Amino acid sequence: MPVELVVPSVGESISEVEIGDWLKSEGEPVEQDEPVVVIETEKASVELPAPTAGTITSMLKHKGEKAAVGDVIGYMEPGGRSAKPKPSSSGKG
Repeated sequence: MPVELVVPSVGESISEVEIGDWLKSEGEPVEQDEPVVVIETEKASVELPAPTAGTITSMLKHKGEKAAVGDVIGYMEPGGRSAKPKPSSSGKG
């Protein structure tokens, strides 16, 4: 089941943010709490962490677009796959 990437509350008086750089691409694996996108306010930039390990499946908002607090800006598919490649051996000797 897809996991939503939601704009968090970043301050009492802030109701809208601007999407900054996506730090991950669609199809790219991420670890839990790894930053996936930067959201910007007039006063600060905040990195939004992945709520779980998995793979980014869609980005609904792109750099420069506005989003309200609570808006879904992307989705990810949960899964514990590691991004590290496994060593291979030829089996010849």
